[in-house]
Amino acid sequence: MRKWIAFLLLVIGTTLLMTACSSGEGKEKAELKKVVLDYAYYSPTSLALKEFGWAEEAFEEQGIEVEWVLSHGSNKALEFLNSKSVDFGSTAGAAALIAKSNGSPIESVYIYSKPEWTALVATEDSDITAIQQLKGKKVAATLGTDPYIFLLRSLQEVGLSSNDLEIVNLQHSDGANALLTGQVEAWAGLDPHMAKVEVDSGAKLFLRDHEKNTYGTLNVRSDFAEQHPEVVETVIEVYEKARKWVIENPDEAADILAKEAEMPLEVAQKSLERNDFSDPIPGEKQIEALTAAGEVLQSENVIKGNVDVPEIVEELINDQFAKNVIE
Repeated sequence: MRKWIAFLLLVIGTTLLMTACSSGEGKEKAELKKVVLDYAYYSPTSLALKEFGWAEEAFEEQGIEVEWVLSHGSNKALEFLNSKSVDFGSTAGAAALIAKSNGSPIESVYIYSKPEWTALVATEDSDITAIQQLKGKKVAATLGTDPYIFLLRSLQEVGLSSNDLEIVNLQHSDGANALLTGQVEAWAGLDPHMAKVEVDSGAKLFLRDHEKNTYGTLNVRSDFAEQHPEVVETVIEVYEKARKWVIENPDEAADILAKEAEMPLEVAQKSLERNDFSDPIPGEKQIEALTAAGEVLQSENVIKGNVDVPEIVEELINDQFAKNVIE
């Protein structure tokens, strides 16, 4: 009899525990009071979305507040995601891949643009015209971002590596200043800072390759996506509204970029022109581009040798939310 009673108590206890856990999960979902989005000067779509308050409108009916956080680069957006300072972060695809390979629990759920946002830059009076000339020189780049990855891939193509020069790790705007003040001899630039030094100082882009620029991805923490899939879809819905608006209103979009980044309109226009906003659903194109980038990064030990790059890329790219909203 005692064994039977013990068994009944065990069953009852387990049932109560499962009920409590279920209630707790439901409570967690119900208590979402705020969604935190980042915005970035390298993501004109995010700037339009923030400008017009479309996210605030969409979430108001659900009683959810929207908060905005400025990301100065992919590395900052990823830091914010990892620390749960933001729920959604805007990065270059390859930067998200590096983070994913290091265990960051994120997924790329939307493509905000296919940009040519990085190139290798030298001053107007520099005699540097080819990447081979960077050997032994100081080059500014923000570690873990698309410009840094662009630099590594370009070096590898001519038989060089990061060991053949001195990479100075600076945030994008500081890298631009370092180039103009002679602290470095070249810079792996990022728009709109790159467009600004072109317009203001006549700086030259001595190496360009659109296909080495990985896509601009909107990333979400995996736990957040699992707990709040409807919020992810709502964010993609408002991003879609902003994307279409930017395509239809490029002049006004440039005005917003110029205002937010405090830059001349000519600079904003040049930066915006280098973005393709036509293909927002992540998929095979991104998988192919990121796999190629990942192999280079692995050869440079940026991604560990024991990481299965194709597997990590597949885990990173999640097309389901965008397909649910857009198709």
